[in-house]
Amino acid sequence: MGRTYIIAEAGVNHNGDFELAKMMILEGKKAGVDAVKFQTFKAGNLVSSNAKKADYQMKSTDNKESQQDMLKKLELSFREFCLLKEYAAELNIDFISTPFDEESVDFLNSLNMPFWKIPSGEITNLPYLLKIAKTKKPIILSTGMCTLQEIEEALNIFGDYNREDITVLHCNTEYPTPFKDVNLNAMKTLEKKFHVKVGYSDHTQGFEVPVAAVALGAVVIEKHFTLDKNMPGPDHKASLEPDELKEMVKAIRNIETALGNGEKHPSESEKKNIAVARKSIVAKKDIKKGDIFTEENITTKRPGNGISPMEWFRVLGRKAKKDFQKDELIER
Repeated sequence: MGRTYIIAEAGVNHNGDFELAKMMILEGKKAGVDAVKFQTFKAGNLVSSNAKKADYQMKSTDNKESQQDMLKKLELSFREFCLLKEYAAELNIDFISTPFDEESVDFLNSLNMPFWKIPSGEITNLPYLLKIAKTKKPIILSTGMCTLQEIEEALNIFGDYNREDITVLHCNTEYPTPFKDVNLNAMKTLEKKFHVKVGYSDHTQGFEVPVAAVALGAVVIEKHFTLDKNMPGPDHKASLEPDELKEMVKAIRNIETALGNGEKHPSESEKKNIAVARKSIVAKKDIKKGDIFTEENITTKRPGNGISPMEWFRVLGRKAKKDFQKDELIER
């Protein structure tokens, strides 16, 4: 299995503060992720003035403000995103940002990101999808809230431009996602039905599920992170703090190593234990030269560096060529 590409989703957890955003890139680098991802939008282009907030947003933000007002506080300028990309390059970590409106698509396209990350909420936005498809860049597509038909329709849009380099992420768009709703096996369904690379975008608490996704074959993992879960804002509660993010990366890399190449054979580390853990045919009691080996005078015991018990019936009935003391390894 190849190396899983791990995206630390900073999203809007910088709370509109450029310095916090820079700090998140640094923390992502320290944690060992491959990319730190933000969200680029103009609130007025993204939501109408009377759009309501999601339930999870209501729980963690000012209930009196609209979704548009909330998002205005979380905006970073295009200039700030340019500076963040430069900072990420200095740290040798990928900078990614998801566009949430067509103006942001045009801007981010000028930054030459390695791929587009399309969020679940835009998978039914035809003009947006077409605009991204026409860039012919690699695409990572989240599929929260989606039916298979909706995913297929989106993939068909990309099919005319760049169907070969698309990774589809299984996702559940609830913050945090209850474990009973994760349905991680759906990731394999996506792989089988659409013949694409698959991954997982996680909104559960903790990081057991992303690690399990890697064991199931995810080539991309995306996980929200924050500098402090207690900060005000819509996504902090369902995010990992830096130390947890680091632990998740470590766990994923361990699982990648543990998955191995699939060939079954004794590993180098365990070969030394063969003689210790297996058994050999030994004398059950003292045996004289010329005695016949029977079930009454031989048995099997450790260590395993003598005749294998799998030779049992070849040994039975033979004559002892020498004297054997009790527990001595039998020799042919």
